[in-house]
Parts: sequence; structure tokens; C-alpha cells
Amino acid sequence: MRRYDKSIALYERTKRHLAGGVSSNVRYASTPVPLFFARGEGARLYDVDGNVHIDYVLGNGPAILGHAPRPVIEAVARTLADGQVYAAQHPRETELAERLCGLLPGAEVVRFATSGTEAVLMAMRLARAFTGRDKILKFEGHYHGWSDQAYISARPSLNEAGPADEPVPVAGSPGIPASVLQDVVVAGWNDLAALEAAFERHPGQIAAVIMEPVMVNGGAVVAEAGYLAGVRDLCRAKGALFICDEVITGFRVGLRGAQGRFGVTADLAIYAKAVAAGFPLAMVGGRRDVMDTLLDKGVMHGGTYNGNVQSMAAAIAALDELERDDGAVYRDLERRGTRLMQGLAALAAKHRLPMRVQGLPAIFQVFFGGGPALRNYREADACDRDAVLAFQRALQEEGVRINPAGKWFLSTAHDDAIIEDTLAAADRSMATLR
Repeated sequence: MRRYDKSIALYERTKRHLAGGVSSNVRYASTPVPLFFARGEGARLYDVDGNVHIDYVLGNGPAILGHAPRPVIEAVARTLADGQVYAAQHPRETELAERLCGLLPGAEVVRFATSGTEAVLMAMRLARAFTGRDKILKFEGHYHGWSDQAYISARPSLNEAGPADEPVPVAGSPGIPASVLQDVVVAGWNDLAALEAAFERHPGQIAAVIMEPVMVNGGAVVAEAGYLAGVRDLCRAKGALFICDEVITGFRVGLRGAQGRFGVTADLAIYAKAVAAGFPLAMVGGRRDVMDTLLDKGVMHGGTYNGNVQSMAAAIAALDELERDDGAVYRDLERRGTRLMQGLAALAAKHRLPMRVQGLPAIFQVFFGGGPALRNYREADACDRDAVLAFQRALQEEGVRINPAGKWFLSTAHDDAIIEDTLAAADRSMATLR
């Protein structure tokens, strides 16, 4: 039985001066308390009690190269004597922008930010300014940050969410004004007819449709064949912009993100997390005519830490690793992730557990119960969350750390031996669930 005495003591101490004892509410879900870690290296985390964890949380996605990847850390270290923020431009910013525009689908120009939440707000403001419309359409179960305008129907209670064919916008937190909901339209995902009906209910009012191109936060649900292209075509027909939130999928599901993987290009795309391998960096990239509203129409966007020296250096070094041999690391990531997904599914069958493994090799999720394939948030929400949590806790006891919702993020540091160790731990964990 693993002990967490030091984490428990630190949490009690921290609560006295840090609100809630954490710096992000999603960290409450850890057990027995929000754990405290001393360091990370490669695919492993080491907590303050001396427990070692094979880490599939990876900071909730950013650590695509694992923890403390040497090329990135060394690149950042070389910049420390140069300063950190200039309130001005610098050559690394230029280099990174050039490389990203040469790599990412549809990114004629980019603009840097510090977090995904900020970049989402920028994209929505750009869309409203460009189209002259106010409403943003988003999908149930898709998460676009914690701002008032975006944290709507991300994880709604189905008691409040209304009918599936015409969902009601649900504020995700106390403190979000009811007035914000007036400019948000919600639709069910993976259903083109439902999207078209939403456009018809709000003719000429929708500035943009924003989505995760893979519904990662709501269940690692992959879009059905033709759906992404259908959304793009509907947006064009209705005069709305198509925004892909690639905060998680960008630089994770492939070198060119989900748009590159699935062959669909949005008008605007949002990136964060893996782009700088764990250092704080986000961005919006897309059509020049839309992005030019930052100048032509005076659309305001700012940020003290945008383009900071260390994040630019980290992203350049990360790109060096990810681009090598035309993205060879992704081929290894795909192979190992596939082995892990298939291995988990086989173990579930061995132990006669109603567990499904769904998603893509670099980011997938496990579910208990439900139908053969989940298509949207409501189907994912109907699954047995308690069973997933029991599996997560059993894995933690075996030294494997996953997201409490059952999400698994892989990194290039998860080698073949680590995958096999993980499957052995999962085998022992599943044996405790029968």
C-alpha cells in the first residue's frame, strides 16, 4: 500500500495560504489528496513521499517529449542570461512564427498568447470583428478554457442541458453572468443535421463555430467520416468562420495536428500545450484576412508574457525534435499508443470487464458501460464514472498515473519497455475490479 504522508501534510499546510490548496481546480480529483511531486524525468514522476509514477497525465497534455526533455531544457537554459520579457519583439519570435506558418495547415499568419484560454478568447473576438456577428456556436462536451464566454456546456448536467436536438447553454461555473449565454449557441456533436438546424434557428447571427476536432475533453471521441468537412462546408455556406481548438490535438496527434491528420483546414486554429513541450505558450493561426483585423479594425489583443524569450526558445527546440526525419517520433508514438490501447482492450476482455478504449494512440480514454462506440458527450456522460475512478485508483497503487476521468496522454518518452510495464500493472489492477 503506497503512503502519501508528506503529500497529505503539505496539502494541509498549503491550504492555509493558497486558495483551496491548488492552483487549478482540476487538480482536486487526485487521491487521497492533490499529490505533491518533487521532480519529473522522461515518462516518470517522483512524488515527495518517494513513490514513482509512470505518468500518462503529462501535465494534461503539454509534455509531448516527456518530463524535462534535455534538448528543450538546455535551449531554455541558454536564454536565461538574456532576460525574460522585453515588452518588445526579438528574433526567436520571428523564427518560430516563420516555422509554424510553414508547417501548420491554413496558418498564413500566427499571433502568440500565453494560455489556451487566452487564445480562445482572441479567436472568438477576431471572428466577431471579421463577421460583424455576435453569437458563437460550440458543442456539448467540448472544453475551450475557463473564461465566462467559453466555459459553457463543457460538462453540463443533462438535467439542465435540454433536449439533445436543441441543447440549452449551461454555465459551467457560478459567477458566469446569464447575459453571456445569450451569445452562445450549443449543438450536439457528430450530427450535421443538428448543426444545420442550429444555423437555421439563428440566421445571419453566428460569427463562428468552434470545436475540438477530436472531442478530447468530453471523451476522446473522434469525428465520424465526413463530419469535419461537413462542418467546414456549412460554415462557408452560412458566412460563419470555422475555428478548430487544437490546444490538445496540436502537435500531439501528428506534426500538423488534427487538421493535418484528417485533411480539413479551419479558418482559425488555436494551439497550446504541446507546442512548447510544457512551457507556457499558446497561439492563434489562420487566414491572413481574418488575422489582419488585429490591425485593420483595431481588434485588441495583448499580454505581458506573450512571446517571452523562454517560451519561444522552448518551442523552437521542441519543433527541432518533433520535425526531425519528417516527424519520425510520431510514427513511434502511434505504434506504442496502438499497442497500449489494444493491450488494455485485451486485458479488459480477459478480466470480463465492460471497458472500452476509445480515441487516438497519443490521447485516448477508457470507459465502462455504454454502447459499442461513443459518438458525443451525452453517450459518454452515461458511462460508469465510478468504475473509471476505481480503475484509476487501482492503477495509481501499481505506479501508473492516469487522468481521473480515464484519459491517457502518451509522450515520446514512453518507450516499449514502459508500455509493457504499464500493461502488466493494468493486468494486476483489473484483477482487483472483478
